[in-house]
Amino acid sequence: MNYCAIKKTDIADGPGVRVTLFVSGCRHHCKGCFQPETWSFDYGRPFTKETEEELLEALSKDFIKGLTLLGGEPMEPVNQRGLVPFLRRVREQLPGKNIWCYTGCVLENDLLEGCDSDYRTEVTDELLGMIDVLVDGEFVLEKKNLMLKFRGSENQRLIDLKETLKTGKITTLPENT
Repeated sequence: MNYCAIKKTDIADGPGVRVTLFVSGCRHHCKGCFQPETWSFDYGRPFTKETEEELLEALSKDFIKGLTLLGGEPMEPVNQRGLVPFLRRVREQLPGKNIWCYTGCVLENDLLEGCDSDYRTEVTDELLGMIDVLVDGEFVLEKKNLMLKFRGSENQRLIDLKETLKTGKITTLPENT
């Protein structure tokens, strides 16, 4: 897995001050994407143990609320496999931090058990189980709305993934999250 950027104090991609990891590789190719360079799986640098250590150090600060995963596409199979060992470490070492993930996938169509999707892998369920909030759906330029909080287009949802996985019903967060 490659990544293109790390922001150690991000306030745009989830509540509070966050650490944000931008992974490389995306097949969605959304019209109007704000980072088309991240579509290439070869863009950026390899995600290494040193990268993990850098992220864990940044996340350990008291003022950091959590981690946000962006892309590219975190749910690309190669990225899922690269992220799972790292997220295990985050959950083990920093259990008080929340994890947000932005994906162009639609949860019930592409990621949940029983989906006929090439985004489903042997680690998808474990990965989903470590994410607190999933912002799902491709960015749709025609539905772009700058007034939305933590999402770019009106079709995207802020999903409380813990509650959704527990109940089996899609639970979205309130707009004032």
